[in-house]
Amino acid sequence: MAYRNGTYIAFHADGQRNPTASDIKYYRTIKMWHENDGINFNFVNSHEKVAAVRDSSQANTIKKSLRERLDNSKNFLLIIGQTTKNDTDFVPYEIQYAADTCELPFILVYTRWKGILQPSIHKDEWPTALARRLEAGTINAIHLPFKRGLIDDAIGRYNLTTQPKGQMVHYSKAFQEGHGVVF
Repeated sequence: MAYRNGTYIAFHADGQRNPTASDIKYYRTIKMWHENDGINFNFVNSHEKVAAVRDSSQANTIKKSLRERLDNSKNFLLIIGQTTKNDTDFVPYEIQYAADTCELPFILVYTRWKGILQPSIHKDEWPTALARRLEAGTINAIHLPFKRGLIDDAIGRYNLTTQPKGQMVHYSKAFQEGHGVVF
């Protein structure tokens, strides 16, 4: 049995080679915040994922690695940027495996919004694999803006035994404001 203590972070690289031109910059920001505090992130370089998409043997190897990392995770953090919904290969696969096999709690982090009080109004940004599961009620998820204090709280709070209570969970306006969100 796997020791499930990591946070799995998924994002869409948008086919970019420049790491500042895709959502990898948000992953790197989270990683920088936690360089020395002992929080464990499970990560697969999305640039390697993009390069391997055309080769099915490499894609299968990557999927095996993704499964191993997800099997060792306590929660699933999806960075939702402008193009995340357009990903048709690995992000949908990661969502499917995290939800259907691992039954991980989802931490949905939006890069374009200062605060999140009505998660459903952002459904146009969701990848299809995520939207289907949210609408069917088959995953538990918290929705939050890209703010360190909120991300840290969600990572520490939600795991396999303590999941968000539903699909459209969000922090209160007061809680978000207490963590630097300005509405």
